Amino acid sequence: MGPDTTETDYLVIGGGPAGSAAASVLAQAGQDVLVLEKEHFPRFHIGESLLTYAMPVLDRLGVLEEVSAAGFVVKAGAEFCRTDAEFSRVDFTEQGGGRVAQTFQVERSAFDEILLGAARRRGASVLEGAHVRRVLTEDGRVAGVTYSRGGTSHEVRARFVIDASGRSGVITSGHLRSRSRPARGSAVAVYRHFGGVDERHNPGVEGDIQVGTHDDGWVWAIPIRADVISVGVVTTPETLRAADSRQQLFDTHLARIPRVVERLRGAEPLTEVQVEGDFTYYSDDITGPGYAVAGDAGAFTNPIFSAGVYLALVTGVRAAEAAMAEHPTAMAEYADFYKTGYDTYAKLVDIFYDADRRIGRVFRGAGAAATPEFASRLFGGDFWSEDNPMTRYAREQPAEHTFTAYSTSLGCPVYPELAEPVS
Repeated sequence: MGPDTTETDYLVIGGGPAGSAAASVLAQAGQDVLVLEKEHFPRFHIGESLLTYAMPVLDRLGVLEEVSAAGFVVKAGAEFCRTDAEFSRVDFTEQGGGRVAQTFQVERSAFDEILLGAARRRGASVLEGAHVRRVLTEDGRVAGVTYSRGGTSHEVRARFVIDASGRSGVITSGHLRSRSRPARGSAVAVYRHFGGVDERHNPGVEGDIQVGTHDDGWVWAIPIRADVISVGVVTTPETLRAADSRQQLFDTHLARIPRVVERLRGAEPLTEVQVEGDFTYYSDDITGPGYAVAGDAGAFTNPIFSAGVYLALVTGVRAAEAAMAEHPTAMAEYADFYKTGYDTYAKLVDIFYDADRRIGRVFRGAGAAATPEFASRLFGGDFWSEDNPMTRYAREQPAEHTFTAYSTSLGCPVYPELAEPVS
């Protein structure tokens, strides 16, 4: 090895929620871990509305107290509204005993910095501004990466690599080129932030995320500070191309959802409209010799129910645990766990779209079992449970886009002690 080559036991690519979670678990266990993050924190990231099931995971990572004290907006429910001002609400206080009944709307730049800082405090080495250029293999096994930082090239060798590089997908997209995209088509989001928000104009519950649906897509409204809100319109690339401008499309689609318009009364834009696209993809190569993938690096689906950070956190934790087990069975179990969670969420999204984006029809498909309690758990992140009939209903639906065959992984990773007998 040359002078610019280093060695570590565990290499984590990416310092977002999945990478920070994995690094924290590894470092807490006394492992030698290096995180390579291409950006310099704090950095902008779109979102995020957290799910309630993320709260115990944050507690395990030792950051819940810091997140709670950061001044983020408290979220106790989610509102679904339409063009005619019809609406319904998922109330997280209805989840049942023993479960956290509220979460936060967070500004990702601050939230992600908290998570990465915690990984550092637990002993992980973190290099920001480190751009991974190539994955190194040895005897068919991922053995490290080359990266550039500060104008110079470096090489790091590792016993095991966790790819938490988000949509960059260093291993799945860049190295293996194994990502697939659904036949249903991609989506684009046109969004901006508004300041001077007065929640007294909110026709619903203060702090709630609003999801407004219409014939050409949907609209989000996510408060990220007491007086600042993120508003985005999601539609097809074809609809965006047909619009006079992204501003015209944003204004037209927003105007279709009267409850969101009412909430914005008196608010002023803080940013120009921006565009993000190509939301959905997945890879079957979640694990392989010398590596595991966590968070968005392996799959991403429509963010309408805001599961992204929760899935990233919980898969980051599980990826680290599987890596330390150093056994093929642990890797196979982790891959099944990852695919079950992302697939269940993707099927929930598909059900919602197939039901003309009316949340009541989603519940109706599960019959009498679709109680507010089980619904609030499902929309809170209950993607692995066997005893939630709504989760089972979603999981059993045929899929238009998903992973190839895998073994369903059952058992809630957040509240295993609260599992109920399956009738």
